[in-house]
Amino acid sequence: MKTLKLIPFLLLLIFTSCSTVTVYSDYDKTVDFTPYKTYAYFKPGIDKVEISDLDKRRILRAIDDQMQAKGFTKSENPDLLVNIFTKSREQVDVNQFTAGWGYGWGWGWNPYMMYGGQTTVSTSTEGTLYIDLIDAKKKEMIWQGEGVGTLTRNIDKKDEKIAEFVGKILAQYPPVKK
Repeated sequence: MKTLKLIPFLLLLIFTSCSTVTVYSDYDKTVDFTPYKTYAYFKPGIDKVEISDLDKRRILRAIDDQMQAKGFTKSENPDLLVNIFTKSREQVDVNQFTAGWGYGWGWGWNPYMMYGGQTTVSTSTEGTLYIDLIDAKKKEMIWQGEGVGTLTRNIDKKDEKIAEFVGKILAQYPPVKK
């Protein structure tokens, strides 16, 4: 009976571990999010983002798709201003694997360990995308979403990866009050 209770938990763990983007969000708990229906981009902030113009357009298209799917419309007189910020860092993974027979634990020379040892080094770029939603009238940030995951340089997968980042971040908006 106890194992039956653990199965859903293990399945949830397996499915969430397959996700390549981890998301977080924060918001002002005093804000009522229901009146917000229109949006525009905060151009001064977006102009400062230090990524290629191609990737910037990919992100903005993905945000447009998600916002419109949520019922928002773009406007010259918006309720919300959308700003983005990105950062990245290079990750280096070193894996050592030794396959051989030895004399056990301890110090000393082991002729069998000379063969079969393998070290691999791999690098990847971890990126973070922040999406800020700002009350256009008050000029105050009311919600921030953050997505962290591995980036790709493969041009055929960039749109898909960026759409995944944006989709998972904006899935947290509007926040569900408990």
